[in-house]
Amino acid sequence: MITGRTPTRDRVRVHIRWMIRRDMPEVLRSEQDSFDYSWTEDDFLRCLRQRNCIGMVAEHDDRVVGFMIYELHKTKLHVLNFAVASEWRRLGIGTQMVMKLVGKLSSHRRTKITLAVRESNLTAQLFFRTQAFKASRVLRSYYEDSGEDAYLMNYRIAEFLDDEEDEGVTNRIAQYEEN
Repeated sequence: MITGRTPTRDRVRVHIRWMIRRDMPEVLRSEQDSFDYSWTEDDFLRCLRQRNCIGMVAEHDDRVVGFMIYELHKTKLHVLNFAVASEWRRLGIGTQMVMKLVGKLSSHRRTKITLAVRESNLTAQLFFRTQAFKASRVLRSYYEDSGEDAYLMNYRIAEFLDDEEDEGVTNRIAQYEEN
């Protein structure tokens, strides 16, 4: 269950659609505004050329106000990049984007969403936590650009929550993964 805290009266409704080439200037603006180590246009294009990689944008009044890039895997979706333009944050746009991803899960095939969040990105950690994601592992030196650690966060559809406990970490040391 999604538990975003944005009051209904403050929500901005967006249309979430496939990313197209002409969206790139607005996507890059949001990317550069959101992250110290931002992706380049070449990074986006290289990723989107892969067969299992999907790009989507959140659009409001013909303006791109958010985007997400994710990979399709056999049993999960893995989010590679996710941002809402700074002036559009805390209006429910990120929650609607997460809901779109959750809608792509099914009890028969893909049952979870994974993503890595920088250890220093407390805002993203708290946002995804409000969306029912749980940090499951520390990924040591995950980011090549800075050597920073990341938290692996997971969302599972409700009927698979018991499975998570079976796969869980059995001791504290096992939760740290070296890259």
